[in-house]
Amino acid sequence: MRHYSTSGRMAEQKSLEEIMLNQKVLDEIVTKVNELLAQNPVKDVEKNLKVMLSGMFTRLDLVTREEFEVQQEVVKRTREKLAGLEARVAELEASAKPEKPDVPAETLDDLSETE
Repeated sequence: MRHYSTSGRMAEQKSLEEIMLNQKVLDEIVTKVNELLAQNPVKDVEKNLKVMLSGMFTRLDLVTREEFEVQQEVVKRTREKLAGLEARVAELEASAKPEKPDVPAETLDDLSETE
């Protein structure tokens, strides 16, 4: 069986108390720093700036990224349809043109004068 000396237990207890004390000190420091940061005028300026910018953006009538991407996709599909329709119109125009005779234009003018 092991016997612990009183001085050994006291040393362990003292070491634990120091660790706990150090932790308490660190916690207090963190709390104080957070309080200082919260009270810092820079924080107020940051908040006020965000509010001001938000108001300005609202007046500018901006759209969200999501709305922009949706419209971008709509425009892309519209361009694709337009390109397809332009190609189809070109095909129809080409097939609707009357065939030109192999007679030169001057000859046609001469024929119209003789009539």
